Amino acid sequence: MTSTIRTLQLLSLGVLTALGCASTSTVVETKPTANATKAPEEATIQPASAPSLEPVYFDTDQAVLRADARASLEARADAIRQHPELGVVTIQGHCDERGSDEYNLALGERRAAAVKRYLVDLGVPASRLETVTYGEGRPAVAGHDETAWRHNRRSELASEAVQSAKR
Repeated sequence: MTSTIRTLQLLSLGVLTALGCASTSTVVETKPTANATKAPEEATIQPASAPSLEPVYFDTDQAVLRADARASLEARADAIRQHPELGVVTIQGHCDERGSDEYNLALGERRAAAVKRYLVDLGVPASRLETVTYGEGRPAVAGHDETAWRHNRRSELASEAVQSAKR
């Protein structure tokens, strides 16, 4: 069991690194067992900061990928293609707080769709990608100014495999 957990840890760390997380430090946490003389039964890898898959950002009221977003997604496309163990990657569309709920949900969907379209153009199978919109419902940064808004106009990529490894 311990060797399986260690293999999962190394695989998860490699996947996180390949997906552009090399700059984040990693913390390995173990859950204690009832018997302190036994080795931990479960271990998880959790990034010490930042989400495991860095977001791509959008300009105000736009769903067009910026040059920096395209460059960032190119590396992620390679990692997704090379790591089938990631399974289906969910592309989340987010917005800042301005605009109606309906408008922001639609804009978030357009942002997620733009990311998906670009990843498919880069050779990622469409069957490995799904989209979801959260509109303004899940802000990355609290606040009511451009500093907060610029961080909330984003799309994030999430993989159940990476999320499971973090637990």
